[in-house]
Amino acid sequence: MSATLSFTAPTEHGPQDITLAYARVGEGEPLLLLHGIGHHRQAWDPVVDILATEREVVAVDLPGFGQSSALPHGLPTMNAVLGAFCAALGLDRPHVAGNSLGGLLALELGRENLVRSVTALSPAGFWTRAERRYAFGVLMGMRRTARSLPLPLVERLSRTAVGRTALTSTIYARPARRSPEAVVAETLALAHAQGFSETLRAGRSVLFTDDVPGIPVTVAWGDRDRLLLPRQGIRAKHAMPRARLVRLPGCGHVPMNDDPALVARVLLDGSGVQSARALRTSFSTVAL
Repeated sequence: MSATLSFTAPTEHGPQDITLAYARVGEGEPLLLLHGIGHHRQAWDPVVDILATEREVVAVDLPGFGQSSALPHGLPTMNAVLGAFCAALGLDRPHVAGNSLGGLLALELGRENLVRSVTALSPAGFWTRAERRYAFGVLMGMRRTARSLPLPLVERLSRTAVGRTALTSTIYARPARRSPEAVVAETLALAHAQGFSETLRAGRSVLFTDDVPGIPVTVAWGDRDRLLLPRQGIRAKHAMPRARLVRLPGCGHVPMNDDPALVARVLLDGSGVQSARALRTSFSTVAL
C-alpha cells in the first residue's frame, strides 16, 4: 500500500514539518528500506514481494527524493526525521536495510540504537578522498544527463537493452534486466530530486569510522560495483569488526535488480529474529 505521512520531526534545528511517501506491505517483524541518493523507494521493487512473505516491509522515499518533500538542512537531520517517521507509523525499533546513502543512514540509525539490526548494501562513507571525488563526479554527471534528456528520448532509449545500458549501467551490473518503465521513472527521479545537491554537499565531510555495537550488522557489496568500489567493504569491516561482510557476485552498486533472490536472502537473514546465528551459518566472510 502506497501512502504519504505528514508529521513534525524534532531535530537539532528545531521542529521540522515533513511529508514522506512510502509503501507498506507484508506481515512479520518490520523492515525499513532506505534507497540511495537520487533514487526512490521503487529501487526496492525487485525484492519487496520476496521480503513481504516474512517481514512487514516499509519502503520510504527519503526527504528530498521521490515523492517526499524536501527537508531544510538536508543530510544532518535525516535520521531524526526517519526516527520520527517510524514513531508516527508505530514501528518500534524496526530492522533497517539501506543502499548507498541509505546504507550510511541505516548504519547511523544502528549506532544510535534506533533499530534492531542493520543491513547495508554498498554503504556510503567508507571512501578515501579520491574515491569520494570520483563517486561524486560520476553522480553529478548522471544528474546532468538525466536533466538534459527530453522525456521522449528517455522513453525511446528505455525500450531497448542498449538504451537501458546507456542510462543505467553505472549502477546496475545487468542493466538490460531493468524494465523500461522503471528506467524512465528512476531517470525522472534523479532529474527532479530536490535534495540531490544539498545532500551531495553535506556528504563531502562524511566518513564513517565508528563501530555499531549491540546489534547485528551485515555489510554486503556487489563485486561489480562501479560507483563505490568493493574494496571499501574491507574498510567497513575494519571499522565494524563484528559485522558480517558479504560478497554479492555479479551485482553492481544497486544490487536489488541484479540478483533479487540473493539480495532478498541477505536482507532476510540480516533482519532475522535469530539474525546473529543466521549470519554465522548462511554466509562466510569473504575478501572483496
